[in-house]
Amino acid sequence: MTTWHWVRHGPTHEKSFVGWRDVPADLSDTALLGRVRRHLPQRAIMVSSDLIRSVHTADALAGQTHTRLPHEPDLREIDFGVWDGMRFDAVAIRDPELSRAFWDQPGDIRAPDGESWNQTMQRVSAVVDRMNNSYPDAHIIAVAHFGVILTQVQRALGVTAFEAMSHKIDNISVTTLHHQGGEDWQVERINHLP
Repeated sequence: MTTWHWVRHGPTHEKSFVGWRDVPADLSDTALLGRVRRHLPQRAIMVSSDLIRSVHTADALAGQTHTRLPHEPDLREIDFGVWDGMRFDAVAIRDPELSRAFWDQPGDIRAPDGESWNQTMQRVSAVVDRMNNSYPDAHIIAVAHFGVILTQVQRALGVTAFEAMSHKIDNISVTTLHHQGGEDWQVERINHLP
């Protein structure tokens, strides 16, 4: 069994869409980082998306007994295309029907020049499948993003994208999923803040 410990990066304090735009994380809550570090397994593989908010969060959580893998571009957040960097109200004015459908009917709908939920799920799942095959019976700490984590919650629960999006994923929270082979997944906890 492979156990995934998904950690959402530290907060960015952005008031706009943040997808592939590379913005730093606020890692000043050292007490929370310490609690999460102690909660995570001491012996584990560690990987993060290649965006600095995830890389720096992984750096802050890494222990001496963690095996750090190269940063993984396919663990990036959803690509919001032209919406990236725009405030939510500005997106609603620019694309009122599309922006509503993007959240109400996630799946194949995508932001202009961006990607859909299903495209994100496909690229993230390819990384997860590859790592499940490469590291069977390992603990994997993956520091990534809200949408990335929810694609795997959706997969593990066997629910729709809309249902998966109802879950809260706080910054620096831990979501623990177990992979038993094939499409056999178990959810231990979602959005745990130690």
